Amino acid sequence: MLHQLFEGRRLTPTQRRIAHCLVRRAPAAPFLSSVELAELAGVSQPSVTRFAVALGFDGYPALRRHLRDVVPTGPPGPAADTRPANPYQQAVRAEIDNLLQLASLLADPGPVENAGRLLAASRPLPVLGLRASAAQARGFAYFAAKVHPDVRLLDEGGSLLTDRIDAARRAGASTLLCFALPRHPAELLAALAHARDAGLTVVTIADGTFAPVADHSDMLLPAAVGTGLVFDTVGAPMLLGQVLLEAMCDGMPDAQARLEEFDARAAARGLFVE
Repeated sequence: MLHQLFEGRRLTPTQRRIAHCLVRRAPAAPFLSSVELAELAGVSQPSVTRFAVALGFDGYPALRRHLRDVVPTGPPGPAADTRPANPYQQAVRAEIDNLLQLASLLADPGPVENAGRLLAASRPLPVLGLRASAAQARGFAYFAAKVHPDVRLLDEGGSLLTDRIDAARRAGASTLLCFALPRHPAELLAALAHARDAGLTVVTIADGTFAPVADHSDMLLPAAVGTGLVFDTVGAPMLLGQVLLEAMCDGMPDAQARLEEFDARAAARGLFVE
């Protein structure tokens, strides 16, 4: 798979952009010229050549030959060549491609199931997400708190972040969940390194197995982001977070009972409009 080609590689932001483009357009990737790939990724043609060399190939032609061997598809047909009429539609189509790629990765549910068990067993459960990733961390923590007895949201950086990680560890936490989407703050890498040094197992939802956080994670669950608009679109990472929530609930025998208790309290307090 294409993700395996990038695992363990220290890629520059420009090179990660090219890698994202290849993943999103996997069926067509073996047939793209370096100029076409550069245009799709929004980079220069020499950047594509340097990207191929960074992966250990003599140049882009060698990389393309390799892609033709590892990508199980034929040339794109007429339907695949038909592009939406405007940039907004293109962004939606790219997000659909990201979701299809995620569905393919989830054909092996083992990694998500293992991660879910780790989250279910961690008491408390720290959930980390900074800057662009804060919204995903906050959403996960909101729902997780309905079934998990002690969820601790870490969505602010600064000097107190390591203190809060240490406090969670002293309270008994065994696993930390991290959302790491571009752009990756430098302090996030430092926080993950500190968490591992403190003895926490780090589970990360990231934009790819080649993301900078890979070296600081014990288990990395990839979900591509869309880069066609001014700001990234994160439909696939958000869905992967919900899938991981499901796996966590599966690892908690009392999850259903806790949900029913919450619903009963919510009804008594009139929290929601029916």
